[in-house]
Amino acid sequence: MKVDAAIAGLLRCPRCRSPLAGGFRCGNSACTIEPFPVLGTTPALIDFSDSIISRRDLEAAAGGSPLSRQRNFARELRTWAAGPNREAAANCATFLARCRTFPAPRVLVVGGGGRGGGTEALYAARDIRLVGTDVYASPDVEIIADGHRLPFADASFHGVWIQAVLEHVVAPERVVAEIARVLVDGGIVYAETPFLQPVHERAYDFTRFTRSGHRWLFRRFAEIASGTIGGPAESLLWSIRYLARALFRSEKAGSAVAVAFFWVRFLDRLVGETWRADAATGVYFLGAKQPGEAISPSDLVDYFPGVRGR
Repeated sequence: MKVDAAIAGLLRCPRCRSPLAGGFRCGNSACTIEPFPVLGTTPALIDFSDSIISRRDLEAAAGGSPLSRQRNFARELRTWAAGPNREAAANCATFLARCRTFPAPRVLVVGGGGRGGGTEALYAARDIRLVGTDVYASPDVEIIADGHRLPFADASFHGVWIQAVLEHVVAPERVVAEIARVLVDGGIVYAETPFLQPVHERAYDFTRFTRSGHRWLFRRFAEIASGTIGGPAESLLWSIRYLARALFRSEKAGSAVAVAFFWVRFLDRLVGETWRADAATGVYFLGAKQPGEAISPSDLVDYFPGVRGR
C-alpha cells in the first residue's frame, strides 16, 4: 500500500516531530534517528530506540507480524463461538456520523493490521480517508507505526479508531496522549479494550481495564457513550476455552470446547448493564477531544454503573 501525497504531507519523525525529507528520512539535520526502512511499499516510521519493536526482527520478517495472523479453522471456530460484536457495529455508526460533520474527514486506525469485529461500515465508507497503522504490515496497513509515538503532525485526523489494542501497548496513557495530539479539537475517538480476558497475544499482552479505569484513561475526553463488550457469561466462555486449552495443551482443543459451550454467551442477554460491568469481557469508550475537558478522581465513584443503587 503506497502512501499518497496528502498523507505524506502529514508524516512526521516519531522522535523529533519534524517533517520528513525524501526517502522517508527525518528532515531535521540535528535529529540522530536513522532513515526509516521501507518494507515492500510500507514505510516503518518507528523510533526503534524507544519501542518494543525490533528493527532487525521487523526487517528480517519483511514487515510481518511476530505472531501468526493466519486465519485457520480453530480461529474461525473461536470467532463463531464468541459471536458478533454488536456494540462495536452500533458505535461505529455513531463514530462515522460524528466524523462526517468535518469536511473531508480523515480517520486513523491504530492497530489496524486486522479488521476488528463490527467495523464493516468503517472500511466500506468511501467518503472518509482511512489511514491504517500497526506494528506490522498487512493489506490494511499504510504505515507501520508504534502508537506510543505516532508519526503524524498535530491535529491531522478527525477520528481515531483503536480496537483491542491498548492491552498490547507498554504505556497506554502515552498512546492516549498521542491520540489526543493527532486529533483536531472536537475529533472523535473510539476505544475498545479487554477487562476479563486471558492473555491472547503471548509476550505482547500487558494490561486490562475496568470500565472506570478505562474512563480515567480517557479522562480528558468528553464522553459520548461508554459501556461493556460482553458480560459475565462471555467471560465464562473465555475461561472455559482457556481451561480446556491448558488441560489438553492444545489451542484446537480449547476452540472445540468453546464451540460446545457457545450457548453460554446468550445468558448475557439476561444481565443488565449495571451487573455486566463487574465481569465484562471488555469495555468501550466513545468520546470527543475537548480542550479543557477533564474528569476528577472523585467523579469515578459516581461513574461506576449503579453504584448508588446497590
